[in-house]
Amino acid sequence: MIRVLLVHDACLVRSVLAEWLRREPDLGVYDTPWRGASGRVRSLGPDVLAADLDCSDTHGVPPLGDLRPTGTATTPPRLVVLADSHRPGLLKRAAEAGALGYVDKESSPERLVRAIRRVAQGERFVDDSLGFGFLRAAQIPLTRRELSVLSLAAGGASIAEIAGSLHLSNGTVRNYMAAITRKTGARNRIDAIRISQGEGWL
Repeated sequence: MIRVLLVHDACLVRSVLAEWLRREPDLGVYDTPWRGASGRVRSLGPDVLAADLDCSDTHGVPPLGDLRPTGTATTPPRLVVLADSHRPGLLKRAAEAGALGYVDKESSPERLVRAIRRVAQGERFVDDSLGFGFLRAAQIPLTRRELSVLSLAAGGASIAEIAGSLHLSNGTVRNYMAAITRKTGARNRIDAIRISQGEGWL
């Protein structure tokens, strides 16, 4: 039995998808919104996490690192993400978080089932339709930390709020914002947000 934790913030979509997965006799399926995901990982110890990359609580920055805790006695669960080729920034974050499976949100539920089984065996699974998104992700000039800073800024967070969320000093956040503005060729922070959103980096 493969223990699967489905993480999705849309309650209706999550419930329907979880019921679909429960039809498979070799899958033991649990589900949770992002808000409760890290706690459910610790209590359930799933083999595979199937996580939607849209997270409503953190301005679109999925806390993927929280789903695969290190330094614990148990083996971290293997990660499958539900992705969109138009959001290469999220694909980049998922790759850096060690995701093995990438399923296009536009594909069928059967593709997710296949990905879960493959990833549970330690194999990689990538929908062909996400290939262009990965090419665009490789061209993103911003680091994961810079993307996190900019995503919070795009959500309206102040320098102090960004610093508190990411456990940084205000000066460090300002340095990140200066680097972001330079790397994106923007005139200011607002312009950097506009450029990044237009490119699908956020």
